[in-house]
This record gives sequence, C-alpha cells and structure tokens, in this order.
Amino acid sequence: MLHSSTTTGDSLLETLPHWSKRPKWVLSLTLCMALLWLPGAAASTLNCHKTCICASNIVSCSKMNLTTIPSGLPLYTAVLDLSYNEIVRLRSEWTPVKLLKLHNLLLSHNGLQFLSSEAFLYVKHLRYLDLSSNNLRLLDEFIFEPLVNLEVLLLYNNHISQIDRSAFIGMINLQKLYLSQNQISRFPLELVKEKSRLEKLSLLDVSSNKIKILPIHELQVLPAWIKNGLYFHNNPLLCHCDLYTLLAHWYIRKLNSAVDFKGDYTCILPGPQKTQVGVFDLSVDHMNCSTFKEADEEAFLEQRLILSCDTKHRNMLKTWMMPGNVVVTPGSNQTAKVLPDGSLQISSIRNDDSGTYTCFATSEGFNETIYVVLKVHNFTMNGGGETLNTAYTTLVGCLASVVLVLMYLYLTPCRCFCCPNKGKARGEDSIHSSMLSVTPTHDDPALKAELNRHVAFIDSKELQGQNGKLNPNGDEDDDDLDAEAGSLMKGKRKKSVAESISSVFSDTPMVV
Repeated sequence: MLHSSTTTGDSLLETLPHWSKRPKWVLSLTLCMALLWLPGAAASTLNCHKTCICASNIVSCSKMNLTTIPSGLPLYTAVLDLSYNEIVRLRSEWTPVKLLKLHNLLLSHNGLQFLSSEAFLYVKHLRYLDLSSNNLRLLDEFIFEPLVNLEVLLLYNNHISQIDRSAFIGMINLQKLYLSQNQISRFPLELVKEKSRLEKLSLLDVSSNKIKILPIHELQVLPAWIKNGLYFHNNPLLCHCDLYTLLAHWYIRKLNSAVDFKGDYTCILPGPQKTQVGVFDLSVDHMNCSTFKEADEEAFLEQRLILSCDTKHRNMLKTWMMPGNVVVTPGSNQTAKVLPDGSLQISSIRNDDSGTYTCFATSEGFNETIYVVLKVHNFTMNGGGETLNTAYTTLVGCLASVVLVLMYLYLTPCRCFCCPNKGKARGEDSIHSSMLSVTPTHDDPALKAELNRHVAFIDSKELQGQNGKLNPNGDEDDDDLDAEAGSLMKGKRKKSVAESISSVFSDTPMVV
C-alpha cells in the first residue's frame, strides 16, 4: 500500500511543480494521512483495535460515525453492534459472505432509510434484529422472508406508515414484534388472526400510533396467550362501549396488556370537541356503558360440552377439578375427560353437572388458576340443534289460541235464516240461531206484522170467564190461541190461560 501511495505521489508531483522541491517521503506521508481521513474510509475494513471492539465472538462498532458496514467481518461473529452511526442504507452487498453464526444484529439510531430486499440473504440465522429509532417509512413485501429463525424484531420509533400484508410472511419463529411509535393507521390483524397469524407470535406492540378503529369482534375471540401480549394503548381510538367491554374483560382476566397500561388506554368521544377520556371511565362518567361481568357457560341436558382452559401462557400443564372437588383423572369412568389441548370435555350433560369447574395450569415459570361456572338448563335440545325455549313455547301456544278463537267466531254453522227452510213452519226460528243473534229477521212479512203490534192495557173486568178465570184474548177457542202463539215461539207450545197471568187485578200490558 505504501508503494501504491508513492506512485500516486509521483503523479501528483508532475501536475504540481511547486511540490517537486520537497522530499518524496513527505509527500507520501501526507497522502496516506489524507486517505485515512476520507469519509467512510475508517469503516471500509474492520479494525478491532481502532474502529471496533472485538470481544470473543462479539463485534461492537457502536458510536464510530460509520457510514457503511465494515468489511472483513470474522465468520465466527455472533453479535454485531452497529448502533449510533450514520448508516442510512442497508444494501444487499453489506456482507459478501454468509455469516452463519450471526444471531444478533443491532442497527438502531442510524437514520436508516432504505432496506434492500436482499439485505438478509446471508444472515438467515438471525434471532434478534434491532432496527429501532431510524427513518424507515414503509415495509415492502417479503422483506423479512429469509429470516425464518428470527425471534425478536424491533421496529419502534420509526416513521412507518405502510406495512405490506406479506411483509412478515415466512417468519415462522417470530415471537415478539415491536411496532410502537410509528405512523401506522391500520391494525395489522393478519398477524394475529387465525389461519394467517404467525404461530409463535406472543407479543405485538402497536401502541402510540394513529389507529382509530380496532377489529373488536375479531380480538374478542383470540386466545388469552395472544391477548396477554397485545398492546394498543396511546392510540386515537374512537370511544365505544364495545371497546370498554373488551378491555374490561381483559382487566378482569389480569392480562398484562390491560393491567400494565390501564391508565394509558384512552379514546376520543364523539362530537365536535374531540374530547379524550380514559376507556375505563366510559361506564360511569361518559357513555354509561354497562358494567362488564364474566358470563357463565350454559348447557342443556344430554349435550356434549367442551370447557376451555384459556391461559395467558402457552404449553402449560393443565389439571381439571369438577364440582365437589372431584379431580378429573384419565382412564376413569367419569363422563368428563381432559383433551390433548387441555380443554375439558363432558360427554353427556346432567343436572348435577352444574357448578364451578377449576383448571389448574402450571409451567416452569408460571402458575394460573381459571374458574368456569356451568349452568345446566332442565331440558334438552332437539335433533336440529334448536333449543326448546320456554318463551318460544309460550308464543306458539298463544298463536294457537288466537287461531282457535278465530275459527270459532268465523267458521261456526251459519244462521238458520240463511239456510234452506225445510220441514219448518213459517216463522219458526231455530233456538240456536236465536242464541247467536239478537237481531230479528225482517224479511218475513208475517214476522213484520208480529213486530208491528202495539201495547195496550186490558181491563180485567171485561175478561171475566167461568169460575173467575181470565181469558186475555177474549176468545174461548184455545186452538186459535195456540195457532197465533206458535208463530212467535218455537214449537206449538200452548199458553196457559189463568196461570200465565201473575195478577188479575194489575194493569198488565199485553201485545195486540
């Protein structure tokens, strides 16, 4: 290198004649010093004595004003710290060789603006990648796909506003993803939703972003071990009672995401003022949301039921205890058994299965107890799976009663005056029709004549008969009397003469 510098000095002597009078060794020394002070020249080749600190398999080049990543990194490097420099672009050729033992890469506080899609091809064994506190604005598709072994990814405190839905595809071992303090406006549901989520992701931090709306119904059905590490506080969320119910449930379950940052969950009230309030204050001071209460499990007779032991951590050993402190043991003749995922299956529900079931979950670092209250209804379900509901039965009964009443009113036999008058004397009405209707029929002239009779008072002295008996009609012919009375009454019932009058001395109104 010294020879190369001397040759360069000789060429400069030819173009700068006034330097020819100085010794050649002075010119060579001056040029070497100038090359060392060129921007980025110190970072071009790794120097464990001047530019970086090398300790066993750790290489630390932090706070060295580097603009590029040093070349010539040892193949045994396991931890590479390049934080607090001025590396703004991470190109695909930053390492020309595969670093198979590198598992930690730190690039925070660099002003990093660009990530090549092939930047991580030669470092596929990374388990920890820190890209926080930079100037990244978007994450392209498949950018992290080579990092199949990555477990922790730090992207907080950037300017990320767009995340491609396929940006994290292939990261099958990712456990913790930090995206807080960015400009994200859409909740990345694909990262936690069933069938598309990263299977081992147990912590997702999207706090302090610009998310206004959450997919609440999708978040409610997530397993507890995902909800326990799902942080979305300090976002401009819109106030809603469903949001309160969601967080109240998490707080009752003692999930870390709700307990640790309870005071940081805020929302914006509807209205022009855009008032910011605490989510946990919606039930009392503002929107009067209903106080949340953990719902009991409900079942029906002869139903098969599965009770979930939804713990805050994965891969825990679970033991169940039935009402009456009866431990569920495998191989016993009990109707309940523990499934491989830790849930409790009851094959045929009975009345005495009601009560509190307890799940004890244990692991090396955590213990958790979950109580499930079961309420058994005193009826079964039909073959179609529909519940024989008491309210439904009552409604059917009421409708049937209404139908029967309408049938009685409108489908009874018609009145006799509208039926053929066979075998009846003129003016004879059915006793049934007289009971159903109080309105007389005016179509018959004989009946009209009967109805047009007037009331008159008859002197009892003029109707004196034999033995002091009275004849109201003044006619001694009983047959004529019976014929006349038969047109007004059903049948040919004869009218009593003297016994039909209550008093012979009273002024009785009679029909004439």
